[in-house]
Amino acid sequence: MESKNIKSSSSREYVVGLGEALWDCLPTGKQLGGAPANFAYHVSQFGIPSYVASAVGKDELGEKALELFSEKKLNCIIPQIDYPTGTVQVTLTGNGIPQYEIKQGVAWDNISFTPEMEKLSKKTRAVSFGSLAQRNDVSRSTIMKFLGAMPERSDVLKIFDINLRQNFYTREIIETSLLICNILKINDEELSVIEKLISVPAMDLREVCFALIEKYGLKMLILTCGTNGSYVFTSDAMTFLKTPVVAVEDTVGAGDAFSAAFCAGILCGMEPFEAHKLAVKTSAYVCTCKGAMPELPDEIRKATHP
Repeated sequence: MESKNIKSSSSREYVVGLGEALWDCLPTGKQLGGAPANFAYHVSQFGIPSYVASAVGKDELGEKALELFSEKKLNCIIPQIDYPTGTVQVTLTGNGIPQYEIKQGVAWDNISFTPEMEKLSKKTRAVSFGSLAQRNDVSRSTIMKFLGAMPERSDVLKIFDINLRQNFYTREIIETSLLICNILKINDEELSVIEKLISVPAMDLREVCFALIEKYGLKMLILTCGTNGSYVFTSDAMTFLKTPVVAVEDTVGAGDAFSAAFCAGILCGMEPFEAHKLAVKTSAYVCTCKGAMPELPDEIRKATHP
């Protein structure tokens, strides 16, 4: 199994998670991950046709990844290529703090812009991409070509879920991505890094966010602050919502679920505040489940189609 062909409907458009597909190698075992796949899966649960676009190796982990995507009924363009499937080695220190080693020279570092990928890009109404998959020139070039080939309409969403990891980013990657996206998703720790990296002149968190919107012509900026709540900024407004108190199983994929639910809400005609509420509720639910891709309850899935 290499990939599923794009369905033949001439009018159908898709939401795409574009970038890394990998396995988190935890002390308790391996778990399929990657922000683009998590994003695409959760968008699909709201009844919106979605794809994940990446690459895996011609190895056991690659085969298993494709099997699991198939079980989740997630459309994919994920060719198996002559590089190992991506892995992240997760180890715990003596006090239980996780340490991550993201392997390099892997399949998702070498995603090619194939004719099938180009065909998908022209039928994409929203895409989520990050900085991590741009650490290698091959995948970075593909991401830029994909974004450039998308329909040029005001309602098309290009979501930069910045996702800073280790030292796998540069000022050039960040600024180029900010210039091409129209929605930025970032957390409070990443915001501090970006503020210094690109010298945003502002006094506090809110001013930094409004300054980024103005400087890069963004439609919206989503800022998550863990247990301290989340914000959605537009050019002239801001909403804040507290993070619900829930019994946390793990937080893997919670941020991706937040982005997916917000995107689904906007595409289904919700105002930003309503989409924000749905995103918070979805993210909180995912935190109560094990793993990044739990099945969402009907109460959440049907919220975009009252």
